[in-house]
Amino acid sequence: MTATILTQTYNFSAYMIYLPIVIALTVLVSQFLFKNSKTFMIDIFHQKEDIAMATNSLFKIGFYLLNIGFALCIIEFFQIETVERLVVALSKKIGGFSIYLGIMMLLNLLLFLKGRKHAMNKEKQIQNENIDL
Repeated sequence: MTATILTQTYNFSAYMIYLPIVIALTVLVSQFLFKNSKTFMIDIFHQKEDIAMATNSLFKIGFYLLNIGFALCIIEFFQIETVERLVVALSKKIGGFSIYLGIMMLLNLLLFLKGRKHAMNKEKQIQNENIDL
């Protein structure tokens, strides 16, 4: 007969702290990014606000799915036995996720800027063709 020693771990606490924080961070960044991207989208779609807003909403859903999915993929914590290790583990996970989220936000911004530049170049081409006629 073997005796098993049950040790208390803080893993469940880690999950219960981690999940609300990363979801809140994702929602906060998403709201900020897509609220401020409306101007870019309207420019990209040549003042067609309905198409711009629909596309912006689709980008927002994709942003949520990608980032919350990534947060769930990296959720695993290993045998956290002290409060100190809990704080360290959460700091590493949330810090890493914050860096990832920042990179994703910058990539979205670059996409908006590239789309706006492309739309402006296309508009200039159309204006030049109309002048040549």
